[in-house]
Amino acid sequence: MIRSILIAVLAIGVAGTAYWGYQEHQEKNAILINAENNYQSAFHDLSYQMDVLHDKIGTTLAMNTKNSLSPALADVWRITSEARTRVGQLPLTLLPFNKTEEFLANIGNFSYRTAVRDLDKSPLTEEEYATLKKLYNQSDDIRSELRQVQHLVLKNNLRWMDVEMALASGKEAADNTIIDGFKTVEKQAKGFGEEHLQDSTMVTFQKKDENFAHLKGKSISKEEAVELAKKYSGIKNVNEVKVVDNGKGAAFDFFSVNLDNGNGDGASIDITKKGGYPVWLMNHREIGEQKVSLNDAANKANDYLQKHGYKDLKLAESVQYDTQGLFTFTTVQDGVRIYPESIKVKVALDNGKIIGFAATDYLKGHHERKIQSPKITEKEAQEHINKNVKLMENNLAVIVNELGQEVLCYEFLGTLDQDTYRIYINAGNGMEEKVEKLQNAEPMYNDVL
Repeated sequence: MIRSILIAVLAIGVAGTAYWGYQEHQEKNAILINAENNYQSAFHDLSYQMDVLHDKIGTTLAMNTKNSLSPALADVWRITSEARTRVGQLPLTLLPFNKTEEFLANIGNFSYRTAVRDLDKSPLTEEEYATLKKLYNQSDDIRSELRQVQHLVLKNNLRWMDVEMALASGKEAADNTIIDGFKTVEKQAKGFGEEHLQDSTMVTFQKKDENFAHLKGKSISKEEAVELAKKYSGIKNVNEVKVVDNGKGAAFDFFSVNLDNGNGDGASIDITKKGGYPVWLMNHREIGEQKVSLNDAANKANDYLQKHGYKDLKLAESVQYDTQGLFTFTTVQDGVRIYPESIKVKVALDNGKIIGFAATDYLKGHHERKIQSPKITEKEAQEHINKNVKLMENNLAVIVNELGQEVLCYEFLGTLDQDTYRIYINAGNGMEEKVEKLQNAEPMYNDVL
């Protein structure tokens, strides 16, 4: 009797395990199928977008009037944005594909910059037509290579999940059609990038990283990086320290330092090897109830910057998130705010200590500038603002526009209904360069459920 019961229990256990394994297998397969479908959709969309892009660039070559050329170039910009989105949805993070992304970004930036200008007053130059023609030819090469990969994918029923696993394991098969095909596409795009990287008509999205060349000072050691980390974090009694060099391919050289005092207070900070500048800082401690006002916290953030040698910075924006205050400071030169030189400081509102610091924009953008005088007056700039916006204050400011260019603007702060906006009007031509909606106070969700 007992033996029969044991056998029955074991049989049920085996059957249950088998069923559980089957269910796990089915769920895993469902996830893999969903991922594969998403990859296939992104890839075929990318191939289609490159076809449309090639044709659209071709039509612009035959146009001459503003009424038709501007919308066509705006369409080129839209299509390149969609194509870049599709590239980002493919499992290519371990396969270098930056040249193709750069190629698409350059097309988008060129077309956007040309589409938004007054083509009646400033028609396309011979150099710009030559650039368009080269873009047309290059897009044809890339389109053809993608079509070849697409043909083989469909013919041989190839799977993108195999590509992802091959890239992740580092065991790329010698005859992996998709990987080989995309390497060929990247090679085609690389040829264009090297030829046109210094072309004045092109705006490359990679040039931002080159701004770290403005850093000054001598190289620091790991030991010096640790001392600087203690200085900026305010953690003096350190129980454990970890220092790591930046990874291969980073835009600049830095040390990543982790500090732990053994009592729940610790910080992570990246410090540049050249000059020993902090790039960002994050404190990991728990934050208690608010005892410090946002205004007092702003003063503490300003004192922190002054203490560490950051001069000519003024508070531009302050936001409160629960028990943390986030403050943005910008350089002010001759009364003009320089937004490319901005630093963010986060302050804990329980004790007013600095718990966060981000200076990437400041380190990239900090250099001497010659600021030109405005070509239009403040009153003329106001005429380009929506009449429904109630203006409260204004300043002159340098911002980076959608094309990555620094432009001098009139900065207007205004309200519309319950929202507050920053509106930037180009001080040279009156163009509305950018509109930003400022964040309202974060709602509290305690005890809602």
